[in-house]
Amino acid sequence: MEHPYLFFVKLFELIGLGHFAGANVHVIYSWVVMILLIVFGALAAKGIKMVPSKMQNLFEIIISGMEEFMLTITGEKGRFLFPIAATVFLYVLTGNLLGLIPGFFPPTANLNTTASCALTVVILTHILGVKFHGIKYIKHFLGPVWWMIPIILPIEIIGHLARILSLSFRLFGNMMGHELVLGILFALAGLFFAPLPIMALGIFVALVQAFVFFLLSIMYFTGAIEHAH
Repeated sequence: MEHPYLFFVKLFELIGLGHFAGANVHVIYSWVVMILLIVFGALAAKGIKMVPSKMQNLFEIIISGMEEFMLTITGEKGRFLFPIAATVFLYVLTGNLLGLIPGFFPPTANLNTTASCALTVVILTHILGVKFHGIKYIKHFLGPVWWMIPIILPIEIIGHLARILSLSFRLFGNMMGHELVLGILFALAGLFFAPLPIMALGIFVALVQAFVFFLLSIMYFTGAIEHAH
C-alpha cells in the first residue's frame, strides 16, 4: 500500500537516502520501534526508587503481571525466558501501535518483519529443546511408539514449519488489513473523523495480536522444555 506521507521516509529523502527508505519502510520503522524501547527502558531503569513513583508502579504492575502469567504456563524453570518473551511482546505491541500515529508505519504490517520475529521464536524453541534434552530432543518428533515414526515424523516437521507461517501471517494479515482500512477511510472521509472508530478498534487489535504472539511463543518454549511423551 502506498502511503501519502511517512515522516521518517521524508526525513531520509532530505539526506539523500530516499530510495533506500522508500524500499525499506519496515526497516526504518523497526529502527524507530527499537529506539523507542531502548529510550523508555533506559528512562524506566534510571528512575527506579525504593519508594516508587506512579510511573514506576505502572511499569512494575505490567512487567510483574506478564511474568506471573508466563510462569503459570512454563513453570519456575521457564523464568529465564521472560526477558526475550517480554521483549517480543513489547516490540510487537509497539510496532502495532506505531501505525496509529499519522505519518508512521507499523513495521508489523510487513511480512519480512513478522517472519523474522517468527523465525526467532521457532529457532530459539529448538535451541531450548537441545539445551534441555540433548540428542533426546528428537523424541519430540517421533511419537510414542517406534512403528509410528514414519507417520509422526513428517507430521511433526510440517507442524513446526507451520508455526512460522502461523505466527508471521496472522500478525501481518491483521496489521496490513487495518492499515488498508485506515488508508481507505482517510482517503474518503478523513476530514470528518470517520477513521476514529477504526483507530480505536486498532488499539484493541494491536493489544490482542501482541498478546497472541507472546502466548504462542511461551507455549512453544514450554513444549520444547518439557519431556517428550
